[in-house]
Amino acid sequence: MLRRRRFRQTRTLNERLEDEAKRLRAEARGLPPGRRREMLLRRARQDEMAMQIDAWLHSPGLRAPT
Repeated sequence: MLRRRRFRQTRTLNERLEDEAKRLRAEARGLPPGRRREMLLRRARQDEMAMQIDAWLHSPGLRAPT
């Protein structure tokens, strides 16, 4: 039976998403307008949205449904 490999993250999800969004935007700046550039910018926006959702989920005002 295969055993699951465990990997402990050394950086938070927010840090990883922020770094990836910056990297994608920097890569997109070096490309001419086109499909590849739009795809990179879309992924960067998705990462930023994920950071906002994560912040919302971890906000102190969020309560469990009753």
